[in-house]
Parts: sequence; structure tokens; C-alpha cells
Amino acid sequence: MHVTINPGRVNGTVSVPPSKSMTQRAYAMALLHHGTTTIYNPGRSEDELAAFEVIKQLGAQAIEKDNGVIITSQGIKPISHLINCGESGLAARLLIPLLATAHESFELTGRGTLLGRPMEGVEQALAAMGVECPGFNGFLPLKIMGPIKNHQIRFDASGGSQLLSGILIACAFTAKTRSIIEVKRLKSKPYIDLTLQVLARAGRPVTNENYSRFIIEPVHDKPIGNIELNIEGDWSGAANILVAGAIAGNVTLQNLEANSTQADKKILQILRNCGAKITETGTTINVQSSQLTAFECDATHSPDLFPILAILAACCNGDSSIRGLHRLFHKESNRAESIGEMLLSFNVPFSMEDDTLFVTGVPYLQGTVIDSYHDHRIAMAAAIGALRATSRGDITGADAINKSYPAFYEDLKSIGIETTRN
Repeated sequence: MHVTINPGRVNGTVSVPPSKSMTQRAYAMALLHHGTTTIYNPGRSEDELAAFEVIKQLGAQAIEKDNGVIITSQGIKPISHLINCGESGLAARLLIPLLATAHESFELTGRGTLLGRPMEGVEQALAAMGVECPGFNGFLPLKIMGPIKNHQIRFDASGGSQLLSGILIACAFTAKTRSIIEVKRLKSKPYIDLTLQVLARAGRPVTNENYSRFIIEPVHDKPIGNIELNIEGDWSGAANILVAGAIAGNVTLQNLEANSTQADKKILQILRNCGAKITETGTTINVQSSQLTAFECDATHSPDLFPILAILAACCNGDSSIRGLHRLFHKESNRAESIGEMLLSFNVPFSMEDDTLFVTGVPYLQGTVIDSYHDHRIAMAAAIGALRATSRGDITGADAINKSYPAFYEDLKSIGIETTRN
């Protein structure tokens, strides 16, 4: 799909979509929970729908309601042993340890760009759990032969937090004795906080010792029979609309949890540091544009912010720097390259050195054609950049937004931006 975004000012209110990260963790928890889980306000993006279909393939029964879904499960009771998680890297990495809890063999696969993204740390983690993965070459498809035989687990988590999240969920629901998971070089720590939050609400608390040692005590009391969980708004998607307000108008966002553990809540502090006018009232945030100044930040633990931070930097006076480029190479695109191509197309001066993106702000971006590289975060960032362009911005592969924020272009329209789909 091709979308044209005309430059303009935003003015209005957006209710941000549910958290994709929290929704998928909730589905993983609901699958292993023996009982009923009611999830209110789950997301409906492609990744979330893929995770929802997977848990049903693994035996969960689901009844969809207007405001949520009721999931009943007795653990993994598979309908199929070939599991396809679509293009969701999070679903894949959460599922690997979950599938390893069963006394059965599974083949986990995906489609599209996910098949070319390396599954870093998987082989080491499975070996530490005593789980075989014959013929694994570092990419999906992956054969998993459970069950987990060792609950004293050590592995390198430098590839990100998603696999560790899956291990924590798997062990929290299946460990019969004390389980200790030790990791080194963990990235994206706030996402582990989100996992621990979901587990705590399910009555499966985990002790966290400085994000390097996690202790799970088996549940000896009768577990919670019925779990209820409300999915909070998604700070990753909201970051794009917040930046739109900061660079091009006045926007109010609803359904954002002020005390969220989501990593991308960091966008709020970055905007404040730039000089954006921000007002918070409960779950509502208003952002108004103003003269913005350059910023420095480290996005190592919030790499999904990188594309929209690059656009924000392009609209600030001065030279900004964003650290953490090494986290971008194996996303839906090589995001370091696709961000560079986006800035080049917008005629924004930039350089990349020593794991850092340096961006020099400009008064206006150049109207241009942007290739999303089928990356949802590039497509959204490019659309926001087009608001400050000298002429229209054309985005190819614009339907990539369905992966996380299907209503993105409709929400832009609702706050006054002229968009055309071709």
C-alpha cells in the first residue's frame, strides 16, 4: 500500500491502542494458567492476533467479548505441533520456553521478515534448560524437544529481553522447586519489569536481583483460579503521536498509564528535555509544539523509539545524539540503514559513529518518497516527519503499520492530517 501524507498541523484527541507487548505477555500467561483469564482491552494488531491464534492452537479456549476476551486453559494441550507465529519476533521468543515446558516436540516457524531475523541466545538458553533443538541454525524454523529438565539457568541476554521474558513465564508456572535464572548483559530491562508485572497479577511473583538474577519459588498455596488483567495503552505507538504534537500542533492522548513500566514511556522525558509543552492529567497527556532544542539520549533499552526520535531530532534546533544503534540491526528491517535512508530522503544531515546516531535539525524536511522497508516503525516515523515537510510525503509499504497500530492513519486523519491511500 502507498500512502500520501500532506504537511499540516495536528489538533485533536487520540485514544492510543493497547500495548502490544503487554497483550502478548498476557496471552502467554493465560496459556499456562490452569483456569480462566479475562483480558480487558487486548490489542488487535497483526502481531497480537498471531499470538492469539497460537494459544488457541496450543489448546486454550477463547470467548471474545466487546471489551475483551475470556481464555480458559489447562496448560499446553496442542491441536497442532507445527506452530506459526506470523511475523512477531516477541511471540516467537516468548513461545520457545513455553513450548519447552511440554513433554512433546514442536516445530516453531513464522513468515516474512521473521524468518531472516536471528534468534540470538536461543540455543544457549535451551541447552541451559536441558532442552534439545536438533538442527537449529540460528533462525526459524526451530524444533523444540521438551520438557525443561533444569531450572537453574544461566545464559547471555545481550540479544534482548524477550527470550528471558518467556523463560520467566515458563518457569513461574511450571517450576516444582526453586528456580534461579541468571543472565548477563541484559538489554531492554523495562520490558522485564512489564513481564514481572503481568506475573505478579497472576499470583506468580518473581524476585529480581539487579536484573542479573531472578528467583522463582514454586506456588504451594492454591493458585488463583480466575485472573483479570487490563491492557494499558501502548507507549510505543503513542510516541509517534506525541512527537506529532511536539513538532506540529496540539494533541491530546488518552489511555496512557502514568506509572507504566513500558520502556517507551521514556519519550515523555525526552520531549520535556527538548522543550515541548506537556500537561498530564490522569491517563491523559496533552502535548503542544514549541521551539525545540537538541537532545542527547540512550535508546539501548528502548530501541523501538529510534525511528521517531530521529524525526524529533530533525525538528530540533542544534545537534542531537541517540545512542544504541547496535540494537537496530535485526528488526523488521535493518533499522539503522532504514533510518539513515529516511533521513537522507528528508534531506536531514546525519552521521552514525560509535553506536550513536547524530542528527542536525533543519527548519523544514524535504517532501519526498520514503520506503518503509515493510517496517511499521519506519512507516509511522516517516508519516510524522511528513507533517514538517515542504511538500507531501509518499510512503511505500505503508501497510506495515498493521503489525502494531492498524488505526494509525485514521488517527492522523482524526487530528486534522490529510492522508490518501493508493
